[in-house]
Amino acid sequence: MAERTLVSERSGGSVVLSIKGLTVRYDTFRGELTALSGVTLNVERSRVVAVVGESGCGKSTLGLSIIRLLPTPPARVVSGEMVYLGTDLLKSKESEITKLRGTGISMIFQEPLSSLDPVYTVGEQLTEAINVREGRRPTRNYGPFRTDLEPDKEDHRMVSRLVGFRLPRGKRKVGYAEEVVEALRKVQISDPERVVDKYPHELSGGMAQRVMIAGALLEKPTLLIADEPTSALDVTTQAQVLDLMRGLRDDLGSSILFITHDLAVAAQIADEIVVMYAGEIVEHAEVKKIFREPLHPYTEGLLQSFPRKYKDEGKLQAIAGDVPDLRRPPSGCRFHPRCKYVFDRCSKEHPPLLEVEEGRRVACFLRH
Repeated sequence: MAERTLVSERSGGSVVLSIKGLTVRYDTFRGELTALSGVTLNVERSRVVAVVGESGCGKSTLGLSIIRLLPTPPARVVSGEMVYLGTDLLKSKESEITKLRGTGISMIFQEPLSSLDPVYTVGEQLTEAINVREGRRPTRNYGPFRTDLEPDKEDHRMVSRLVGFRLPRGKRKVGYAEEVVEALRKVQISDPERVVDKYPHELSGGMAQRVMIAGALLEKPTLLIADEPTSALDVTTQAQVLDLMRGLRDDLGSSILFITHDLAVAAQIADEIVVMYAGEIVEHAEVKKIFREPLHPYTEGLLQSFPRKYKDEGKLQAIAGDVPDLRRPPSGCRFHPRCKYVFDRCSKEHPPLLEVEEGRRVACFLRH
């Protein structure tokens, strides 16, 4: 067994995002709620890290904390640090974080239709993504496919053919048309020349999600945070979206923090799985290790509660009990009221997240 440490020391030079001891709380009218408690996590370059757990375990709060979009108030970061490629995200000014959003750190939100602007077309919004990438100031006073380059007659004919609108005579600024249409084609949207003129309410849920991914492709982020990007999609579209995200990693070398409640989806895309429970990381390991031999009782319970390949493997086993109230979490291990292996120490002491073998961490006294 490797020496026990709090943080894995694997290939520190390739770490894109380093989180240490992150604690986030919400001030509610019923009391203080600790959504994240001492979260420590590294995301390495060109790796896909899936964060899994039940609803309310703190997955989305973690994603919003990284990109600094937590609602403040009521949310507040109590302690910890987040370092992205040498930049301390918690100590940086909002103007500095704004420069990182999009090209540095980008996020695909759980509800794409609520994330797209309802009064601008797909083409206009994807053009703004390119403006951000190119370092231009995002503005709402843009025309379709606007740029600083002066068009020639061929540009006019090309854009009119692609997006179906006529450009007025004179010096109208256009451009980016080919790149936008190609991005939509990459996310497998049929007839992208027509879709660029559509508004978000004219899109299906799956198509809107693909537009969001197209925006991420255009911005070319170093770190992409995907919050339940496939939860509202059918199985076929879900598989296509996962392929697109794998392509983003392979083509651009992007790192992905993939937030999901579905272990089956995590198994298809992730290199590593982080299991969260009640605001804490309880296990972190390579995908194959998690599925072959889960070390934490909660991870074991998650694996037993979703269907496998064969029908004769018996009934699904639900995890007994309920997720604890994070305003009044249980003493000791937060999972002990629901754990079938519980013993006296579990209710009295809090198990630290320790590395029990190379690249594998677990917070459980059974494994320490």
